[in-house]
Amino acid sequence: MSASTFASAFTGAWQLLRLASPQLPIGGYSYSQGLEMAVEQGLVHNADSAERWLRDQLLLNLARFEAPLLYAHCQAAAQQDWMALAQLSAQHRASRETRELHLESRQMGYSLQQLLSQLPELDQAAQTAFAQLPEPSFALAWALAARAWQISAQDALAAWLWSWLENQLAVLMKTLPLGQQAAQRLTSQLIPLLQQAQQQAVERPAEHWGSAAFGLTLASMAHERQYSRLFRS
Repeated sequence: MSASTFASAFTGAWQLLRLASPQLPIGGYSYSQGLEMAVEQGLVHNADSAERWLRDQLLLNLARFEAPLLYAHCQAAAQQDWMALAQLSAQHRASRETRELHLESRQMGYSLQQLLSQLPELDQAAQTAFAQLPEPSFALAWALAARAWQISAQDALAAWLWSWLENQLAVLMKTLPLGQQAAQRLTSQLIPLLQQAQQQAVERPAEHWGSAAFGLTLASMAHERQYSRLFRS
């Protein structure tokens, strides 16, 4: 491997870690995606039930719809297919089943847009795409961040799945509560499922996108009215 290739590979690794970092200032830590309410209702009450909730979200929801939709966003952004990207963003916006999930996507998309607009890596084409969409979704902003930092669509999807898992484990540690060692054991159990969800998302044709995550939707709806909560709705 030449010195330039070596340097390029490691630059890409740093950017991937940057995108997946919980320190990315977009407010992801503020949301539980219904998990706080699932704990409140007793649906998630220990490590085993937490593993079941997260496993179902990964394989029955994310792998079937959220992840392939995000992957398509990243592909379109990388290929500069701005029309496809706008259509995918509209599809993502329409798929938010609750007010809480819609506001989460809008707020995090806006925050990531504001971050990228202050950085030199965002090229003019991507800036124009942002400007033409008055309410960028989080998926669209994530795809443009991957484009700006030259992260492949598959790696951007992996970073998104990892950040989702880290966020959900952080929710469990605050609400269940789940200890750090128990959270690491859960991570070991779920990493193979992250890989499975990524592979299924990449291979899933658009005509087969879709999920019916009733438990998540009901938990999110109830969370909007939860009397005492740590996370935003």
